[in-house]
Formats: sequence, C-alpha cells, structure tokens
Amino acid sequence: MKRNISYCFFGLFKTLLTVFLAVTICCAEAAATEFQVGDDLGWQEPDLNNSALYTQWASRNRFHVGDSLSFTYKNDSVLEVDKWDYYHCNTSNPIIAFDNGKSIMKLDRPGPFYFISGAPDHCKNGQRIFIEVMDPRPISQSPPPGAVPPEPYLSDSPAPSPSLGVAIAVAPCALFMALIVTFLASVCSSP
Repeated sequence: MKRNISYCFFGLFKTLLTVFLAVTICCAEAAATEFQVGDDLGWQEPDLNNSALYTQWASRNRFHVGDSLSFTYKNDSVLEVDKWDYYHCNTSNPIIAFDNGKSIMKLDRPGPFYFISGAPDHCKNGQRIFIEVMDPRPISQSPPPGAVPPEPYLSDSPAPSPSLGVAIAVAPCALFMALIVTFLASVCSSP
C-alpha cells in the first residue's frame, strides 16, 4: 500500500510538472513578437530588381495586436502615413516620423499600417511597407448582428434525421491537460 501511494505521488509530481510546462508553452505562443523589418537587410532602398522586397517580407509574416516592428536604417527615416500618402509616396504629412536609425513601432490596434521611407525617391523605388494587423478577438460562433437566418426549404421529401455526432471545439492546451489528468487518474488507480 505504501508503495502504491508513493507511486501515485510520483505520478502526480510528473503530471504537475508536465502541466506547468504545457501552460508555459501555451502562454509563450500568445506572447508578442518584435519583427525586424526586412530581416537582415533592415530598412533600406531595395535594388531595382527587388522593389517588392518589403511587400514579400510582410506577406510572409502574421502580425497581431501587441507585436512591434523594428526598423533599422542608416541615412534614412521611416514615416507612418495614411493609405493615400502610402500609394502616392507623399512624405509631407506623416502620422509619425522617425529618423534615429533604430525605430520600434508598436502595433496597438487591428487594421492596416502604412510605412514609407522619408528619403527622396526611396518610396517610389519600393521602400514602403503595408502591414495588416489581425484582430485579437476570437471568431464568434453566433451570427453577426442583423443576420437573418435563411428561409426553411419546403420539400415533399422527409426531413433528414438529426445527427448523433457532437461538434466540440477545444483549445490544444485544454485537450493536453485533459489527457494528463486522465493519465494521472489511471496511474493513481492502478494496483
């Protein structure tokens, strides 16, 4: 009996350690990310044959509220502008302007962010970037306000029988923790 209790406590310790690690990993996934704009190239005027550099870089990344962009540059600047100024490379009316060589922009809301170089002709040569920040809200299971359900289809055929299946949406961490608890219960109840 004494051996069974110590075995159960050892199993409990392993399980709690595993749960702690799982929660730590899940929380780390939700942490904010700092993106280095342009990766190793930084923020500079692209070569003539690579004018889509920043567009391609942005398309390879997913940006969330709380993330930030790090711009590293020399003899240049970075301007946050509105959509019209972005497409027309207009540097005269920036929302925010940086020229210190290392600028960090916090993405504090969902939606579009537009950045261009403040150096003459750099924007026209491709040194501009459009970032779409994803909305942090979870996907709603209910229809949007004002949505009207479709009219029922009237037919001479019998109605389909209801499904016996149940749809369940479970977060990966919750599923993992449930498996651990099940494992613990089986370890503690074994002779």
